[in-house]
Amino acid sequence: MTRTRNALGAVRVGLATLLLVLCFPADADAAPPGIPDTATARTYLSELTVQTEGSMTGYSRDKFPHWITIEGACDTRETVLKRDGTNVSTGSDCYPTSGSWYSEYDGVTTSDPSSFDIDHIVPLAEAWRSGASSWTTAQRQAFANDLDHSQLIAVSASSNRSKSDQDPSTWVPTRTAYGCTYAKIWIASKHQWDLAAQQAEVDELTTLLNTCA
Repeated sequence: MTRTRNALGAVRVGLATLLLVLCFPADADAAPPGIPDTATARTYLSELTVQTEGSMTGYSRDKFPHWITIEGACDTRETVLKRDGTNVSTGSDCYPTSGSWYSEYDGVTTSDPSSFDIDHIVPLAEAWRSGASSWTTAQRQAFANDLDHSQLIAVSASSNRSKSDQDPSTWVPTRTAYGCTYAKIWIASKHQWDLAAQQAEVDELTTLLNTCA
């Protein structure tokens, strides 16, 4: 069943992300909003539709418009860099001029924002195979720029590109201490967007949740 919140996603992104820009401190930890506790994550996982992944037929990143303007000169990427960095300063174009960033995936720290990517926790191609192929462009845009939920995080470019479009059955962060949190944010995103999961993915997510303290 498609949740009505998906249909409203494009509208909600603009309102909620404006609040994020105004309220999120520049020295906040690199953590997407809406990370569930372990018990809630287990419930969400049990509610996902389990099925074989769909095909890549018709897929294009262009069908998930990003990065969009969030507020003023700031687009989604710049907003996440500001949210996930420490002591971030920006220029008039909103691009960071100073600050530091820590990659939860592999423990890399940098003062060069160009060396970090904004990762879609559930990759766009994975979303396509899991149900987004039937969405409208507005829904896919809302998903690709979702600052309201556990879907975007600043990480090292090398870790993001190593991950590519893989799900947890074939890729998990090399920093094992983040495995529990990674599982919870992956599950939360799929649950929020009513995306399906394959059995091997569910099995690995269950394993990762078992590592949670």
